[in-house]
Amino acid sequence: MIYAIARPFLFALDPEAAHHLTLRKLATAQRLGLTRWLQPSTPDDPVELMGLQFRNPVGLAAGLDKNGVCIDALGDLGFGFVEVGTVTPRPQAGNPKPRMFRLPQARALINRLGFNNDGLVNLAARVGENRTFTANGGVLGLNIGKNADTPIERAMDDYVVCLREVYPLLVERPGYVTVNISSPNTRDLRSLQGDDQLRKLLTGLRDERHRLADRFSKRVPIAVKIAPDLDDADLPRIADTVVNASLDAIIATNTTTARERVAGLPGADQSGGLSGAPLFERSTAVIAILARHLRGSLPIIGVGGIMSGAEARAKKAAGASLVQIYTGLIYRGPALIAECRNAMRQS
Repeated sequence: MIYAIARPFLFALDPEAAHHLTLRKLATAQRLGLTRWLQPSTPDDPVELMGLQFRNPVGLAAGLDKNGVCIDALGDLGFGFVEVGTVTPRPQAGNPKPRMFRLPQARALINRLGFNNDGLVNLAARVGENRTFTANGGVLGLNIGKNADTPIERAMDDYVVCLREVYPLLVERPGYVTVNISSPNTRDLRSLQGDDQLRKLLTGLRDERHRLADRFSKRVPIAVKIAPDLDDADLPRIADTVVNASLDAIIATNTTTARERVAGLPGADQSGGLSGAPLFERSTAVIAILARHLRGSLPIIGVGGIMSGAEARAKKAAGASLVQIYTGLIYRGPALIAECRNAMRQS
């Protein structure tokens, strides 16, 4: 009800301005103890995955809280896990504005933000301020990437630096790291999904994780987030590479550069990644292909176009063990979280 009242005002603002305003208001409400009244009465539905206990299978996808400013507040909305980032080693401004666009007729967004974030040092400080979410059983995901000015042949350096810095944050709290190699908004980033590049990157991160696990006496899970625009034939290869690197999950999928489902709509010709309802069919198809190939050897986290509980249930039916939402939250508000939790529990 509250969101239904606020949405017309927020949608009258520039999308990025509305985004930042919402995060500020959420953070303030949490400090005042108000967000706990937003918690749904939906019973927990625990899921064990990657060696972690998720209190329910519905999470927030990376990109909404890039800098970890609202972890506790977002947790109060009823998420079982919250993924923050993408974070890069150094702060960066991202791409020029405007860089976020609504397509309300399609219940979609286009963004070309470009990993705008405050960098590792600031993220670490904010995660350290997290008080209630992980203490109450919430799982924290930390999504890592490379700086835009780092040459693609040196991408490994940035990912290793990120892993080293975020790893200690997850030693005393439940969480995982996501390797983001699939954003369309950082030049050449998706080339890291190629055979040789992916193998080199993932084995390097596996070896670094082994050293960190010895140092901290804890093995932190690592997931890999892939694009929906890969050819079907490439998906088994990528899945095998993730398995062979002894990593822990695949997140399918990131945003798409395809525009067939929004062709002709105002704003559809903007460059960037398309999310929301038009992504649902392709992201679900990717999940199904991966699930048939993996046969349970690696869990899949499904994300892309979940605008209702029925679509969360469809991701589960395709082979996802957990789901994440983002654009659906923008269009539907917090009620979508409880709806998805109920739908997945009943499936």
